[in-house]
Amino acid sequence: MKIVDCRGLTCPKPVILTKKEVESPDFNEIEVIVDNESSRENVKKYLSSANLLFTMEEKEGLYHFYARKQGDVKKVDDAVVCDISNISIETGLTYVIASDKFGNGDDSLGALLMKSFIYSLTEATQKPGTLIFLNAGVKLTSEGSDVLESLKKLEEFGVEILSCGTCLDFYNLKENLKVGSVTNMYTIVEKMNSTKTIKI
Repeated sequence: MKIVDCRGLTCPKPVILTKKEVESPDFNEIEVIVDNESSRENVKKYLSSANLLFTMEEKEGLYHFYARKQGDVKKVDDAVVCDISNISIETGLTYVIASDKFGNGDDSLGALLMKSFIYSLTEATQKPGTLIFLNAGVKLTSEGSDVLESLKKLEEFGVEILSCGTCLDFYNLKENLKVGSVTNMYTIVEKMNSTKTIKI
């Protein structure tokens, strides 16, 4: 039985991962593990909408779904089971973040403001399509960053997160990248030329 472990993930990610396995050609049965009530309800709604036979058990604070085919699997739109209709990803908008601090002045204040800024993006209904991290900004996408959880949440919403490869090399962080992917200056220029760009 295929196990889809969605601990630590929020909607729509658990539904997307479950749907990917259910709609694979060799699908027969599956176990899905989630750790929050919102994901529990959304996965439950998806399994029911997809015409699957399933049971759910709660064990040590985790929700385990056991599902199997009982006929043809119905195609279900992610948005039908996850209420993400109020979230807008502006694919034509790019934020370039070139520092791990927000603004000039005291470093401690700058770090605090940057953490607040990234968190606020997760709460905003309108989100940029792409976040590009340059220079010391790549420290935010690497191991030890205080904003990794927020950045992973943005990525789950569909925000593209790119970190400059040259910058990661300069700070010896290439092996410590924890969210998003590595990019190069050519791609960064293309993004900046083709979208509305805001420099942080």
